[in-house]
Amino acid sequence: MARAAFLPFSLAGPAASNVIYLGAAHCRRKFELFYPYGFDDETYQVAERSGKERARLEWENELGPAAFRKLLARGEFRAIGDAAVRIESRSNLLSSFERMALRDALKSPAGARLFATELYAFLYGAGTTQRKFIDWIEALADLPVRKSPVLTWPVATVFGFVARPDRHLFFKPRATRRAAHLYGYALAYSPTPSWAGYQDLLTFAAVIRRDLDRKAGFKARDMIDLQSFMWVQGAPEYEA
Repeated sequence: MARAAFLPFSLAGPAASNVIYLGAAHCRRKFELFYPYGFDDETYQVAERSGKERARLEWENELGPAAFRKLLARGEFRAIGDAAVRIESRSNLLSSFERMALRDALKSPAGARLFATELYAFLYGAGTTQRKFIDWIEALADLPVRKSPVLTWPVATVFGFVARPDRHLFFKPRATRRAAHLYGYALAYSPTPSWAGYQDLLTFAAVIRRDLDRKAGFKARDMIDLQSFMWVQGAPEYEA
């Protein structure tokens, strides 16, 4: 069963713990083609994990709860947005178009303020994961739009993943949906971010973690390992 840090609810229904996913072994073997020692593989550490881990540490130093609150208190909303985008850009998770749309939205004082205050509430505020995620995607939808929309699945999930990989997962739709198909998990998907879609993504991650726990070298430390596992299944560069 998934650890509490990975999932805010119990596996139930079609994703119950007694369900066997026929593609699980196939997906694990594909991962082993590239990284024979699983999450302990030194090449995996360099190729997939280290950059995301560096981004997490950089976020903790610059936008951890105490530092974030100080910036908010001083009204440095644009500085918060600039730091968030800069830290993400080093992990290279968003596309250039998504990053550009976000930067455009942060150029207005109102957009920068909305982004900064709602990002803090999402990452560190009180309330349920469901309520905070809904408020966060509503805030992204309200940001100024110039050329491209700000509210996409990658933008909605990247900052939670960078800042709190103990509980949040990054969603790159094409690769993740392919991973779910290969795994045999019927991932619910809509192009518009929603809590129902994110909840199902977290359930898929919990299923993978449960299945991988049975294999030496595959005990996921956090969502970085689980997202990387999904990425290896669905990304073009990992086509065998």
